[in-house]
Amino acid sequence: MTGTRTGTAPVTGGGLSYEIAEGTGPAVVLLHGGLLDRHSWDEQFARLAARGHRVVRYDARGHGRSSTVSGDYAHHDDLRALLAHLDLPRAVLVGLSLGSRTALDTALTHPERVAGLVLTAPGISGRPFTDPFVKHHTERQIAALGAGGEEGVGRFVEHFLRMWVDGPHRSPAQVDGALRERLRASATANVLRHAAGFGAGRPQEAGAADRLGEPATPTLVLTGDLDGADILANAHALADAVPHARHLSLPGAAHMLPLERPDLFARELDAFLATL
Repeated sequence: MTGTRTGTAPVTGGGLSYEIAEGTGPAVVLLHGGLLDRHSWDEQFARLAARGHRVVRYDARGHGRSSTVSGDYAHHDDLRALLAHLDLPRAVLVGLSLGSRTALDTALTHPERVAGLVLTAPGISGRPFTDPFVKHHTERQIAALGAGGEEGVGRFVEHFLRMWVDGPHRSPAQVDGALRERLRASATANVLRHAAGFGAGRPQEAGAADRLGEPATPTLVLTGDLDGADILANAHALADAVPHARHLSLPGAAHMLPLERPDLFARELDAFLATL
């Protein structure tokens, strides 16, 4: 595997903890989902690095070892600052969930930095959640957080797992237990480390829902066939409106597609990268 190094990139009001594999191939940036951190990309990071890519993964603000939120911020501006710090003029952005939301906003606000987009289980800024399943568990999350303490954190994270790991079509028992516990540990660590930042600032976003016709970069949209209605609707909206977008639905996975079906995800990612 190509040698890697870690560091912290300065951003307004804090810093982003990152890791970069110093390959010579096209630059790829991996953006994790909400309540997770860069280690959710362990398998794909190692694989891309072994293939010679210059690959970056980082903890978004309010996640992992990056700064806790202390005021208003913009994930897309944070990403631009990271690319500048690493002297990467352009990169392919590969996102999962929140990471896809950030990648799309970056393509709209800093298009000169984006060579391609892989939007997995995509969020879209400015597009609300309407699925009753998600709304139910979100309400329970808010109540759990208000209860406080270890029990409240545990309930908060369990509702996260129900929404974004199990999904609406499976019970917890039908999901790989090791994966579920891996993501429970990551989400719990994030809540405990960054709880002081909850409500401390608001993310400033690009309103992508009203601008889907603007991105001019090649775009691949990936979803698992067991994901929720909001995410599938997002994917179809992207495929219909983004000029150079293609949508693929992959079997046997919900929201955490790269972790549940890393083989299928890798196949489609590599095929996309080969076209750029």
